[in-house]
Amino acid sequence: MIQLGTLESIELKDCWTNEATEFTPWLAKEGNIKKLGDTIGLDLEVIAQEEHVGPFRADILCKDTLTNQYVLIENQLEITDHKHLGQIMTYAAGLNAVFIIWIAKSFTDEHRAALDWLNRITNESFNFFGIEIKLVRIGNSLPAPIFSLVSQPNDWSKTVQSASSNSSSEVSELKMAQFNYWEELKQYIKEHHNTFKMQKSFPQHWTNVSIGSTAFNLSLTVNSREKKISIWLNIMGNAKANFDYLKDKLEETVKSEISPNVEWNRLDERKQSAIILSTEYDFMDITTREKQFQWFKEYVEKFINIFKPAIKGLK
Repeated sequence: MIQLGTLESIELKDCWTNEATEFTPWLAKEGNIKKLGDTIGLDLEVIAQEEHVGPFRADILCKDTLTNQYVLIENQLEITDHKHLGQIMTYAAGLNAVFIIWIAKSFTDEHRAALDWLNRITNESFNFFGIEIKLVRIGNSLPAPIFSLVSQPNDWSKTVQSASSNSSSEVSELKMAQFNYWEELKQYIKEHHNTFKMQKSFPQHWTNVSIGSTAFNLSLTVNSREKKISIWLNIMGNAKANFDYLKDKLEETVKSEISPNVEWNRLDERKQSAIILSTEYDFMDITTREKQFQWFKEYVEKFINIFKPAIKGLK
């Protein structure tokens, strides 16, 4: 008969005795920040630890590589308190953070309610997350961290409210069609092995896919006027040098393993450069929607497989 172990909890301070000098550096490591990002659906890249906000210091400042927006993380190895609630508000304002993550051993009902209230009264520009962290192990195994969401924004209500309040009825209809398209594509990807991570859906003609670096942006676009859908690898950091490097290193590989129709646009008159693949489809055509999703899945995977290893480490 198979013997099973018993899962037991470990006190956080048995592993990390100090938030600033032990827990924050641990969380900022690539594998650990990825685990946190996966919990809330963000692709996090650490920008700074102990970032100054006036006379104060925020624990970790990240960017979401899907949207290039700032993410503030405030840590607490104890039960939540009013001091840290005030800190996340102060730091979020000082750093222009769009995503605010409060991590603690456990949340009081009052502090969970405060985050829920902040998510209700703010628009889609601000997103508050409450996350409890626990350590567990079986027998003499190494401790394993578990992140659990206790508060998060209602994406649907914020997104729909923004679309309906900022657009005419005609434009809103198009915007909502775009929103629904991205939602359906996300569901399709989830049902077909979930090989890449998409940002949350917005009522707009593009959405972003994780490529692992804030210097690069992988976007999917739909164009109802020209009746085409596209994949864009936007190069934003050190754009011209990085574009030249990628073209020199990968042009022949891209031609043979992705498509000879990939366009290399250096865009000398602009700060960014772009590598683009398009195909003819009307995203509003329901009858071809599954073929469109198949095309996106196939070629996004090829873009990631070819370009991600090459851009890792580029500035």
